[in-house]
Parts: sequence; structure tokens; C-alpha cells
Amino acid sequence: MAAGTIRYWAAAKAAAGVAEEPYAADNLAQALDVAREKHPGELVRVLQRCSFLVDGDPVGTRGHETVRLAEGGTVEVLPPFAGG
Repeated sequence: MAAGTIRYWAAAKAAAGVAEEPYAADNLAQALDVAREKHPGELVRVLQRCSFLVDGDPVGTRGHETVRLAEGGTVEVLPPFAGG
């Protein structure tokens, strides 16, 4: 199981109540499941609309269970941003 950091941005940060926290998971799906358990409520809803970067690479439409996490890696949780 890999250990790393989840970083929450904007609405995800507000919903989680923290800017970042550690993860211990093999893949993105497991890490997000733990985040949902730690922060039930608003974060669960926000995560449905988020995009994710894993070690700087966009996850896109890949299944979260297929996205492996590296030891010391970083998951960025990016809610939709307004603007233009």
C-alpha cells in the first residue's frame, strides 16, 4: 500500500475542512473512498464533480480503480473552476 498526500483545492478544501491529508491506498478509488469516509456530507457531493491529477498527470475518464498511486505521490482534487 502506497502512502502519499491528497491536496484539496477550492470547494473541495472547504468541504473537507483541510488543505491536505495523507493517504494510504493502492489506487485512486481506494484513496477517495477513505476521504469520503473521513469527510461525509458535502465532500462526497463535491468529489462527484471534481477532476483529479495524480503526480501531475490528469486522470481524465480512466476508472479510478485503474489509477495506481505511488509511494510519496500526490493526488490533487480539483473542483470545477468558474471564470474565463
